[in-house]
Amino acid sequence: MTKNRRTTIIRLLLLISTIVSLFFVPWILVKALILPLPHTVQEQVDEAISHGFDGIIVYVEQAGKPPAFYTAGWKDRDNKIPAAPDSLFKIASISKLYTAVAITKMAREQRLSLDDLLVDHLPELKDRIEHSEKITLKMMVQHKSGIPNFTDNAAYWENEPENSKRALDFALDLPASFEPGDGYEYSNTNYLLLRNIMDKVLGYSHHKYIKQNVLLPLELSNTYFSLSEVNMDDVMSGYYVGYKEDVKARDYGMLATAEDVGKFLRALNNGSIFNEGEAELYPYVFEHGGLVIGYQSLAEYDKDLDTVVVQFINTTDFDGYEWNLSEITISRIFKILRKVENE
Repeated sequence: MTKNRRTTIIRLLLLISTIVSLFFVPWILVKALILPLPHTVQEQVDEAISHGFDGIIVYVEQAGKPPAFYTAGWKDRDNKIPAAPDSLFKIASISKLYTAVAITKMAREQRLSLDDLLVDHLPELKDRIEHSEKITLKMMVQHKSGIPNFTDNAAYWENEPENSKRALDFALDLPASFEPGDGYEYSNTNYLLLRNIMDKVLGYSHHKYIKQNVLLPLELSNTYFSLSEVNMDDVMSGYYVGYKEDVKARDYGMLATAEDVGKFLRALNNGSIFNEGEAELYPYVFEHGGLVIGYQSLAEYDKDLDTVVVQFINTTDFDGYEWNLSEITISRIFKILRKVENE
């Protein structure tokens, strides 16, 4: 084979591989990134619907300004009810912030210590969770425990509504992801265990403690712990890509309005949520996202803008595109706010 012929073949193969790779590019994400930045938040919210979301609620609270609310799409797609800013939404893992604040308050009250070991509070797990005698509560709060994530266990998803009732079983008797304190891996099991420990130490539900020590002081009257506490007509419907079913009736824990989440996030970031000596103990992050079937949420704070943005979207998939689109949307909202601030 001549050198020129070999070069031609290599170029042809490279061209073919490039063409093939183009079929796997997530063009919807590329489009969302390169579209011209809208002039207003409402225009960006409207644009998000064009990416395939069913409904969206955005809450913006800039220091010194009244809160602003933006909506687009549907609260209830089947009944053609428009998205409403005061709808209740399943906030999923944003609830970890509330748990982290509550356990910080319990530590300050000396009900427990963040240096306590997992096995100190749940000795029955000594031989079921590797390194339980080395794992501290603080490591669990920070996702540095190495405890496997039950939602990463494929068996859990075979019957998620039923398996969620015994979620811990799907994290037991498995090898640790790493030695406690030597790595980071997001694990829902950490917070499942922390809540169990809180219940045990308190002698009553951590829900009651959070309500008394977080929700009531901040006057968060539109935050709840279960669907059983609310009027279902107030809850935004949820949808999974490719399925017609409205998953609103599935209970995934805490619900809140965007405004209530925004007020909580503001209080967390300015420290007003804490009593004396608590802020120094707080070991977790100051913003969070949440994702369950049909519901994805982001609660973020920009220090330079001194601005809180809460974004609720009632459409999900587990391929990642919907989540990525959600992140792109909120990042563009912050860009719009910065642009307006600098004009």
